[in-house]
Amino acid sequence: MVRALLILLPLALTLYTFVDCAMRDDSQIKKIPKWGWLLAILFLQPFGGIVYLFIGRNRGPKGPKPGKKRILPPDDDPDFLRSL
Repeated sequence: MVRALLILLPLALTLYTFVDCAMRDDSQIKKIPKWGWLLAILFLQPFGGIVYLFIGRNRGPKGPKPGKKRILPPDDDPDFLRSL
């Protein structure tokens, strides 16, 4: 049981951090380029993933960026409905 955890936990951490890094926009990644983090996560298991989690990504608010208008579908957009 312990042997399985020693194998599965680093594998799960590597998989999670690799997918998280690959899905993020370049503006949400700090310090080094995205391709550098992806290589670090793959080749420095599990330390690359741990470093990425603490240093390599922005953990800001998850909503739309300030100053950008949220895109609404036409049936929820009051301006579109007024124009009908």
